[in-house]
Amino acid sequence: MPIGKISNSSSLFRKYEMCTIHYTLLSDGSSDKALIPIITWLLRHYFDNCAIHSDYADLRRLPRPPKTLPKRISTAIELFPCNLLFVHRDAENQTYQLRKNEIEHAISEVSEAITLPHIICVIPVRMGEAWLLFDEGGIRKASGNPNGRIRLELPDIANLETLRNPKKILYELLRRASELKGRRLKKLNTDKCVHLVAEFVQDFTPLRQLPAFTALESDVQVNSGRAE
Repeated sequence: MPIGKISNSSSLFRKYEMCTIHYTLLSDGSSDKALIPIITWLLRHYFDNCAIHSDYADLRRLPRPPKTLPKRISTAIELFPCNLLFVHRDAENQTYQLRKNEIEHAISEVSEAITLPHIICVIPVRMGEAWLLFDEGGIRKASGNPNGRIRLELPDIANLETLRNPKKILYELLRRASELKGRRLKKLNTDKCVHLVAEFVQDFTPLRQLPAFTALESDVQVNSGRAE
């Protein structure tokens, strides 16, 4: 099954005034759950006549979590049924195309054994946290100090895909934005804050400056039937 294509389903989404998209995100790690608000924002933009429901395939809680990507995909489909599966892999030290090829190979392997939903790749060049480093208001709110005045040095959005460790940068910004000290700072749950950043951002349009994000949006757009 081709990646980034909802074939028959896309025509149904356009035909009826209301439809339902039930998608699942399969990701590399727990912090990547923060990608859900970004994906939902994109889907709402292109499928404005659809109700959208999301699931996060947290396979780490299983007694024997699957190790290989093909097995992780098949397990996610079994435990989190959906009509659209987003498979996330950080590119990290590899190219975007290499990661996409890995996902395509895994899908090809799985498709021989089970019926697949439609699948779209999510491949930030470094880490998913890079896509949260552009919204100062969202970071301040997530830190629990929305009216803070301390200066935050956010990276240039055009350079987000070249950052070595966006997760570390985001965590440091959250701690600084909180303006907490001592024990209170140590108790700040930065993992939880990362998820809140994504929820507080209202508009992800600035990410259209990033090639990896535009690749994701392009796949979603094609499925909506609005591609030029």
